[in-house]
Amino acid sequence: MAHTLIGDIPLGNWVDRLLPAAWRPYARLARLDRPIGSWLLLFPGWWSLALAAPAWPDLWRMALFALGAVIMRGAGCVFNDIADREFDAKVERTRARPIASGAVSPLKAGLFMGFLLLAGLVILLQFNKVAIVVGAVSLAVIFPYPFMKRITYWPQAWLGLTFTWGALLGWVAERGDLDWPALVLYAACFFWALGYDTIYAHQDKEDDALIGVKSTALRLGARTRPWMFGFYAMTALLMALSGWLAGLAWPFYPILALAAAQAFWQAGACDYDDSADCLRKFKSNRLFGFLVLAAMVAGRVAA
Repeated sequence: MAHTLIGDIPLGNWVDRLLPAAWRPYARLARLDRPIGSWLLLFPGWWSLALAAPAWPDLWRMALFALGAVIMRGAGCVFNDIADREFDAKVERTRARPIASGAVSPLKAGLFMGFLLLAGLVILLQFNKVAIVVGAVSLAVIFPYPFMKRITYWPQAWLGLTFTWGALLGWVAERGDLDWPALVLYAACFFWALGYDTIYAHQDKEDDALIGVKSTALRLGARTRPWMFGFYAMTALLMALSGWLAGLAWPFYPILALAAAQAFWQAGACDYDDSADCLRKFKSNRLFGFLVLAAMVAGRVAA
């Protein structure tokens, strides 16, 4: 069973058991020991592949998206930690991270990020030319993200633009073009990310306020709960519209309703002043993701 040393660094898991000591800081830097971020990056791509598929989604493309999500999430985490290393050192939850703690130098972290980006490019080159362009364009919104918390109380909105890019890429990888179902799904994913990352931001709101970092958790404060219901209502409505535009059959809608119920449960049940509960609710979005995937696959296969 994993334990926590300081903040969000788990110990005693497969990283400690299976990897050489020299590799462990890099695995933690890429968050390989905390897969929820990879799931959250992956689901919009899987949803979009299912939405665009003629029947069952292509398993090879789904596997490529899964591998790409792990790699690119890792690269994003490395860049984020390089940019935030001074802030991370001042926050209880993040001060044990490899760069902030000194276990990995910024130079070595940058080289590691370069390796991950090269691996991500190899994955991207397996798709059609339009998908390659769409995937490459994502870098224009990914790299400014770590700096948004310095200038706006809505960095979670920028995350909504970056972390859900797979909603566009999946459709393009399957069909070779962009169409309204993918664009509406991207909008739905934007509100989903805005919701779950607001929950996540509530873990750090006291430290963020002290060191001058901005977030929706600080902006919304005691009004977070009704805003969360709004974010997730928009998510569900736009997903329903996306499925309708794509011609999904009726099984899509009741399963989507279950996913919406799970999201509303997060919004209503979360204790926004309890960091541990915020983390639990944040991680529960994996269940939401699988429910939406099941809805889209069922709606497509039955169409």
